[in-house]
Amino acid sequence: MKIDAHQHFWNPSRGDYDWMPMDNEVLARPYMPFDLAPELENHGIDATILVQAAATVEETEYMLGIADATPFVAGVVGWVDFENPAGLEVLKRLAGHPKFKGVRPMIQDIPDDDWMLRDDVQWGFQAITDLDLTFDALGFPRHLANFLTILKRYPEMRVVVDHCMKPQIRDHSDATFRFWADGMARIAGETSAFCKFSALVTEANPGWIVEDLKPYADHVFEVFGPERVMWGSDWPVCQLAASYKDWHAAAEALTARLDASAQAQIYGGSAARFYRIGV
Repeated sequence: MKIDAHQHFWNPSRGDYDWMPMDNEVLARPYMPFDLAPELENHGIDATILVQAAATVEETEYMLGIADATPFVAGVVGWVDFENPAGLEVLKRLAGHPKFKGVRPMIQDIPDDDWMLRDDVQWGFQAITDLDLTFDALGFPRHLANFLTILKRYPEMRVVVDHCMKPQIRDHSDATFRFWADGMARIAGETSAFCKFSALVTEANPGWIVEDLKPYADHVFEVFGPERVMWGSDWPVCQLAASYKDWHAAAEALTARLDASAQAQIYGGSAARFYRIGV
């Protein structure tokens, strides 16, 4: 089974995509299953994980409705309000849906980098652990130390680092690479977290080439191992920097040195185990 471990659907007219620039011709339009289906067919992809793009429970319920009607959507990663303890009952209700896999707070957009360490949000991490759900860790390299703290505080929580923690490839220097690489190595070595091999193209400069991405991909493969890495398209966001086809081709070039078993993990096996697809 080949799995795209990270994609989105949305309709901007719903009104809760606060991060989305409404004058952006790529992003500010509806994206639905019929838009993605040809790409999946062209690349032999059997299933996807649909990930939240709005900080509302209503969007999570919207995605679950899409998942109900879309066989290739194998799981949904949603959102609950960690700042409201009543979110526990919401999380328990969502967990009853067979395609609900876990949650993703939009930490990259929260002004307070220490938000995840606040006492009033700890119930959320504990509930994810207790309900045996997943946590998608969305942030930037500056969040790495705090994520490590949270992951070690809740060692039983099933965690995947989104988008390789968005290394700033466009501003590459020895110092920025080492800061990111050291933080990722600690998460890989000191926790059981997985990592999504996704979104590198949108962190690179326009006109990127595969060689720009290679040091970052190689480091992720080395420290996490293929059995804890999963490929994702980040479609349609990826279209800011590359088509689905071009990012998939770049990923194949970056994984070409790995053996068939390792590639099978990255392009499906790891996501199937982490999100318990087919179990």
